[in-house]
Amino acid sequence: MKSKNSTNIEGFSRGWNWFWNIIATLVALACIMPFVFTIIISLTEEKSLTRNGYQIWPEQWSLSAYSYLLEDSGQMLNSFLVSVLVTVLGVIISLVLILPYAYAISRTEFAYRKLFTFIAFLTMLFSAGLVPFYMMVAQVLHLKDTIWALILPLSVNAFYIIVMRTFYRTTVEEGMIEAAKIDGAGDFSIFVRMVLPISLPGIATIGLFSALAYWNDWFNAMLFIDKPELTPLQYMLAKIQNNLQYLLENTDSLSTSDATLVANLPQETIRMAMVVVATAPIVLAYPFFQRFFIQGLTVGSIKG
Repeated sequence: MKSKNSTNIEGFSRGWNWFWNIIATLVALACIMPFVFTIIISLTEEKSLTRNGYQIWPEQWSLSAYSYLLEDSGQMLNSFLVSVLVTVLGVIISLVLILPYAYAISRTEFAYRKLFTFIAFLTMLFSAGLVPFYMMVAQVLHLKDTIWALILPLSVNAFYIIVMRTFYRTTVEEGMIEAAKIDGAGDFSIFVRMVLPISLPGIATIGLFSALAYWNDWFNAMLFIDKPELTPLQYMLAKIQNNLQYLLENTDSLSTSDATLVANLPQETIRMAMVVVATAPIVLAYPFFQRFFIQGLTVGSIKG
């Protein structure tokens, strides 16, 4: 009996299995190596990087890029916690809104399922534009400089709704629903007690998608957040990058000592350190959701 974790592909000879495993390994390395190089560059001395270029094993190692980012460690920690809070609350709210919506339009007995499916799909094709969006959030809902300005705009995504609708159709058996109704269970009870427990792969999939969207979002913070205490990590890193770029482009207006100080800043390594700081939490969390993510994405894309 073959192991569940076997790397052999059914129907292929031993030689072909070796061939495809080597190809898969090369593809995996091609995906991993850019991030590995990013980490290495972020730990390289800037002068060594300028002198020798990119190397797998740098001539000189340095933590100067991370030291620069952590000069205001209090603000960095605060921005990190804001991003964590926004991501956690955002994912919870997204799931609460998306899961029942997708379940409703997956049921053939729901009279308005075509209408609500069309409404969801329409938002994938057209948007109202930036100005109405800003006016709605800032002036109508009065969410400017609140944590909700970072959460509500991303709380519902039509693509996630379509994925979950397809997932429900391919995994939830009609006979199970009918049997539960015969036993006297209502729609809400069926959804909570029967549908959700067997939908964990799909939930994990859109949960991870939603978490990535919230974690990487800086645009909404740029539009709606002026308070430093509500600045998320991504927007803070973007401001550091912009400030550094501004200083480098305007050294003529600085004193000689300040211009020398700016010129000695670790420019390239700082950019790489920003990438590491921004992506490390997601990279570390992904292995815990990988099994559900792959299963949910595969099942959710079988048929629409």
